[in-house]
Amino acid sequence: MHDSKRDNHPRHAGHHLARHLARRVGATLCAVGMVLAPMAMPITHARAAEPDIMGRWMTKDHDGVFEIFHCGQEVCGHLVGLRYETDMPRDKRGEVECNLPMLNGFTPDTDTPGHWNGRVTDPDTGHVYHAKLWVSQSGDLKLRGFVAVPLFGETETWSRYTGTIGPACKLP
Repeated sequence: MHDSKRDNHPRHAGHHLARHLARRVGATLCAVGMVLAPMAMPITHARAAEPDIMGRWMTKDHDGVFEIFHCGQEVCGHLVGLRYETDMPRDKRGEVECNLPMLNGFTPDTDTPGHWNGRVTDPDTGHVYHAKLWVSQSGDLKLRGFVAVPLFGETETWSRYTGTIGPACKLP
């Protein structure tokens, strides 16, 4: 169902990413139980082979910045900067989206060197998608969100972010 009231509000990275992936995948959000379990390969092998996914990345519409970092034996990502007009956007539980973990459980893909498998969370519903991350030859980050198999998904291209982020995750 189309919600024209929401379209009057400026879009921000968390909601836009999840809605965009859901629309393009052409499926409803999958339940958390369908999430692909992380692979057991130690991340120490991947750290030397693929350090380029770490750092800050601007979303394709330039409305948000995610920071990707090691979290234990996995790679995770938080929303650290976004564009908004008045109040900080909130997730379905009412929590502010600043520093909200939306990329979780990424581990090296044993079949495709330099690719990482994990999950992306929709802040509007709390539902989770399968996801893949990798850095292209041009140096851009690729994020593919999908339901069940990568064939039924959409890939977004993010660029490295070197700018500043203001208080309360506000982008200049």
